[in-house]
Amino acid sequence: MSLGPHGAAPATAVREPGIRRTVWRRSRDFLEYGRGALWLLPSVAGVVALFIGWVLSSIDVGDTGPLGWVVFDGTPDDARTLLTVIATAMIGVIATVFGLAVVALQLSSTQFSPRLVRNFLRDGVTQWVLAVFVGTFAYAAAGLYTVGVGAGGRIERFPRLAVSGAILLLFVSVAAIIAFADHLAHSLQIDSILAVSTRATLRAVATRREGTEERPPVAPDDAVPVPAARSGYLQTLTPGHLLRYVAERGITVALVPRFGDYVVAGTPVAYFWSSDGTGALPGSAEVAPVVASAVDLGFERTLQQDVAFGIRQLVDTACKALSPAVNDPYTAVQSVHHLSDILVILSRGALGPQVVHRSTGTLVIPSRAYADYLAAAVGPIRRYGAAEPTVVVALLQLMTLSADAGDPDGRYAQAIRGEAALLLEDAERRTENPADLRTVHAAYARLELALAS
Repeated sequence: MSLGPHGAAPATAVREPGIRRTVWRRSRDFLEYGRGALWLLPSVAGVVALFIGWVLSSIDVGDTGPLGWVVFDGTPDDARTLLTVIATAMIGVIATVFGLAVVALQLSSTQFSPRLVRNFLRDGVTQWVLAVFVGTFAYAAAGLYTVGVGAGGRIERFPRLAVSGAILLLFVSVAAIIAFADHLAHSLQIDSILAVSTRATLRAVATRREGTEERPPVAPDDAVPVPAARSGYLQTLTPGHLLRYVAERGITVALVPRFGDYVVAGTPVAYFWSSDGTGALPGSAEVAPVVASAVDLGFERTLQQDVAFGIRQLVDTACKALSPAVNDPYTAVQSVHHLSDILVILSRGALGPQVVHRSTGTLVIPSRAYADYLAAAVGPIRRYGAAEPTVVVALLQLMTLSADAGDPDGRYAQAIRGEAALLLEDAERRTENPADLRTVHAAYARLELALAS
């Protein structure tokens, strides 16, 4: 590759994101959207049901054939009555299921956290049950156009095997109703709600990028800002093309937002400057689309790569439980237990910003440190629940587990000590009876022992 002035690559060497990458990103975004869309799977099921009905209608099965024992043995009027009853019943069942789903969404939003609504929308059982009902309705309703009707009049011949398929779908729908009732009852339990959030957060933890030991370079005064084209939350980051670009141009690009941060249109989403201080810089208009190809901004936070959002869901549940309107401290304790799973795993990894070098270029990706995650998990619950010893003890146990299992080198000891000191101070100030602090002091002593070992 030939180099331009000061060793920088000429503009013609820069490759725009390819069609393949654009299609992949849009497919990924649509898949993420589709997992939370209640209409998508039922719509597909309706189309599939129509196709199956068309196939079965084209099969002529006589009474003496190998499938004669399974075909509907009735008159065309009987078949039309059966299909009418099935279609009518499915309309009522679909309305009932949607009503129950709305009740579940309202309950999770008001009693636990508005951020948990996304988890209910992404519930696979609810989507599949709705798909079964919509498919059954579409199958039965389409059958009314073919069974016993032909050339504008009534006929005696009709697709008996297709009518038998409607009966089979009716039994499947009854089983789906039972499965949905059981699933809904279990999904509204607080243990199930917290477990769903924890599993989704742990998946995001597993896909996060490890922090690097190298300190991020400080942007010089002449660093060029890259404005955001639109507002939104940083949902995902796919830096492949951006890494190739900084290597070709010999520049350093430092992204500004972390996952979950809100970016306002027109404000800097990144800064760039020459890596060696002497190379010719491309224009901001050239760098902006390359940065945009790596940064996905959306109208809501997601759990694709945003670990802090999963922590926020659990923290919100705890804070709601500690509010005077609910007054349920044990739910807050359960939320802290699930937060322990996440914080312990986070403490075992390398957190913080990533500095990635490619040839003469550098990409700086900001990320939260362990102290940020710990403050996000402990801080709000401490402020709302410092007067409840059981909650305080659960938070101290969380930090003890992190110090024991995940911090062998003492890298996060300072952050843990700071949060523990604030917690103990608030508990001692807000707890009226000193006897209630015995368990708190005992838990604090165990934490100090874990930090000292």
